[in-house]
Amino acid sequence: MRKTNILPWTKDWEKAYSEEEKLLKEIFKDELVDIFHIGSTSVQAIGYAKPIIDILVVAKDIEKIDLYNEELIKEGYEPKGKNGILGRRYFPKGRESRTHHVHIFQVGNENIKTHLDFKEYLLKQPEDAIRYGNLKIKLAKQYPDNHHKYQTEKQEFVNELVEKARSWALQYISY
Repeated sequence: MRKTNILPWTKDWEKAYSEEEKLLKEIFKDELVDIFHIGSTSVQAIGYAKPIIDILVVAKDIEKIDLYNEELIKEGYEPKGKNGILGRRYFPKGRESRTHHVHIFQVGNENIKTHLDFKEYLLKQPEDAIRYGNLKIKLAKQYPDNHHKYQTEKQEFVNELVEKARSWALQYISY
């Protein structure tokens, strides 16, 4: 079972994202619409995160993404298909010592806006970001050897933040 490893935020995560962004742009050049650094490593105010870079790729055609599986495997990614989320392609990198999670959605998929609104909300609402970081630390101490329990316990708070972000975005963000 994977351990829950939470570290203090570092600029190294921005560098790791930039390097992987270049690689993914090269791989998906014809299908790529946009690419974003998401998740806790992308929001300094959270203060803590698992040292895994979450990347959101917006693609022209989600069905064509499967054609890139072999190239992604060569770069250390593991194709996981939808992995429980309709309309997504998911690629973790690093097996048990994960370094990256790539989430790919077709342009127009509602999950894109949800992820981007969540990040933007936490960037603009540092008090909620700090609360999120504190919860991560608390749960990591509580469940150091049970990553599944850590994730499950965290999910209720994340769901609340997603709803806050959704409401906030309706007022403050125009795409």
